[in-house]
Amino acid sequence: MTDENLTDWTRVDPPRRETIHGRYVDLEPLDPHRHSDSLFAAASAEGSDERFRYLPQTPQTERAAFDEWVAAASATSDPLFFAVVDRRTGRAEGRQALMRIDTHNGVIEIGNILWGPALARARGATEAFFLFADLAFASGCRRFEWKCDDANAPSKRAAGRFGFTFEGVFRQHLVVKGLNRDTAWFSIIDSEWPRLRAAYVRWLDEDNFDADGAQRTRLSDLMSTRTE
Repeated sequence: MTDENLTDWTRVDPPRRETIHGRYVDLEPLDPHRHSDSLFAAASAEGSDERFRYLPQTPQTERAAFDEWVAAASATSDPLFFAVVDRRTGRAEGRQALMRIDTHNGVIEIGNILWGPALARARGATEAFFLFADLAFASGCRRFEWKCDDANAPSKRAAGRFGFTFEGVFRQHLVVKGLNRDTAWFSIIDSEWPRLRAAYVRWLDEDNFDADGAQRTRLSDLMSTRTE
């Protein structure tokens, strides 16, 4: 890997502020006018304390403060925020961001993830992740990152399910909400994505779900299947 010849490498273009279309969800650039009502409902629904536990923001249960945050977040380019919109209802059920965008080295991170109750542990959440990763590698990125508090066991499990490789822990990396954060680092690199992408495409196919929406084959099983 270290001997890879990159003499022809230049850089990648930054992600665009435009909608990314999926089968179950669309990722729309965060817009205060379009997304605030449904996104506030998702953010402030029961269980918000746990959803915000490891996010840099405090629970967004006050509408005025939430609207102020959305206005500021929608204006930034790094992180570049998207609303996760359910294609059936048109409602924003979560949000996520492309961040730490390093166009010179072809590295980008998914972060600031908040998937509300209607999205969490549903196929739409998996597709929301897939759409970001697929965009990154289609744009020429060499590395796609996931980072989380090392104490955040659900996030680390999600990273493993999504196909990331654990790389280690940065001790005393950050101070978040007045607390120390040791940060766990995960990555997918471009040479791994074709195999992982094929597994996602197969998992997201409608035929992989029964009439009740239950998966027939797990994503991890598809990822472990070797294809020629």
